[in-house]
Amino acid sequence: MPFLGAGLHVIVALFFAVHVVRSNQNMYWLFILFIFPLLGSAVYFFAIYLPQLRTSRHVHAAGRAASHAMTRLIDPQRAVREACEALDLAPTVQNRLHLAEVLLETGDARQACEHFEKAATGPFAGDAAVLMGLARARLAAGEAAQAGAALQTLFDAQPAVRKQAAPALLYAQILAAAGAPHAREAFEQALTCADDAAARCLYGEWLQTQNNDADRQRAQTLLDDILHDAQHWPRHARDHNRQWLQRAQAAGAAR
Repeated sequence: MPFLGAGLHVIVALFFAVHVVRSNQNMYWLFILFIFPLLGSAVYFFAIYLPQLRTSRHVHAAGRAASHAMTRLIDPQRAVREACEALDLAPTVQNRLHLAEVLLETGDARQACEHFEKAATGPFAGDAAVLMGLARARLAAGEAAQAGAALQTLFDAQPAVRKQAAPALLYAQILAAAGAPHAREAFEQALTCADDAAARCLYGEWLQTQNNDADRQRAQTLLDDILHDAQHWPRHARDHNRQWLQRAQAAGAAR
């Protein structure tokens, strides 16, 4: 058994030695790996191999995102065609929801509404994803009252959803679009359960449209908070909040 353990250490050291050569690392790592195979392998793993592995994954992910963005730019209807084909081949609720989301993303809110409405029947009539999607599509189509009705159906079916971040913020957006008197209260409620910068950004933008200095000052505070917090966000948080950060920066530049 001691010989087996020693052999395993050497095999691991050889694996990292190959990585040293292939990745053009400093040759002193070979000395460390062969003189101290166990300790050297552990140090090399944490100092060189693991960081490179993480970087490689980020690069591949960024490459895929760039490729998808380029495809959308060159052929914006490709995703719609593929989603339509998938629905034709398998007319499931999941495929219909995917098509509706793609249509909404590409700016065809009216047609997205039709597919969300078809999905919101039968056993999926109270489904949160379906009703949230329908409410978003109707809001994007300029139908704030109908959007509110869809969201109210969800709240009636699942009252606890009111306290979740996305539904609470969507409710505030709908009230704001409809010019309802309780929009401010809805935005304040959305802030209390927010899990990203969306609520602060959208509330700040709405406050900027109000005709008084106090609201404009509150808007500035909310948007400045986003800019301040962004300095400390890890990579995944910055990626997730990219559009809200850009909108906060644009609002700051316009002041």
